[in-house]
Amino acid sequence: MTIKPGDKLPEATLYEFNEVEGEGCPVGPRALKVSEEARGKKIVVFGLPGAFTPTCSAQHVPSYVQQHDALKAKGVDEVWCVSVNDAFVMGAWGREQQAGGKVRMIADGSGEFTKALGLELDLSARGLGMRSQRYAMLVEDGVVRTLDVEAPGKFEVSGAEQMLARL
Repeated sequence: MTIKPGDKLPEATLYEFNEVEGEGCPVGPRALKVSEEARGKKIVVFGLPGAFTPTCSAQHVPSYVQQHDALKAKGVDEVWCVSVNDAFVMGAWGREQQAGGKVRMIADGSGEFTKALGLELDLSARGLGMRSQRYAMLVEDGVVRTLDVEAPGKFEVSGAEQMLARL
């Protein structure tokens, strides 16, 4: 069953690659508990099929990097890009996309979170295995407020401009 507005985000562990060592955050992949990371925050979470893929790299992530300041001005605390890739790939992709400080590039390597959302996408026929559908959601204090899922092969409702219009 697909998550819907009014539902709490599922409990899952995701991973984020840290470029710089900080207090309690060594360089390398760091486990994140979704419920803890979302607590008390207004977050835009967008999911996509994969790092370094054409639409994801040319349109989806850049839309959120470019609109970071406008999203913050509308009260968004954080923007998360979630993909069924490992934390090393997401870290490299974040560097390539110049997402640092704007979009948190978060790995769902096993697809645990994506499956719990009911938003998995089987791209095995294209050699990609189980991935995520393309979507965007607004989450407040761990509760989904809006959810927009793209039709297969489309990029029309989950970009930053559409999210800004909903805010």
